[in-house]
Amino acid sequence: MKQTAFIVIVVGLILTFVTAFTFFTKEKVVDLGQLQISREKPHYLNWSPLVGIAVIGLGGALFWQSYRKG
Repeated sequence: MKQTAFIVIVVGLILTFVTAFTFFTKEKVVDLGQLQISREKPHYLNWSPLVGIAVIGLGGALFWQSYRKG
């Protein structure tokens, strides 16, 4: 249980400091037989640092609960 709590806290720290993620997909623009034109389309995934803080709190609660059980 303590290892799980530690992992959750580390994930929370990462979510707090890294608040955005960008990835690209390829999209066909023109397809005329031999002629194919494609472009990379960016997609953005953003979240609030408060999400990371909430995950850190969850990890802290798990860690505290593991000490209460003995």
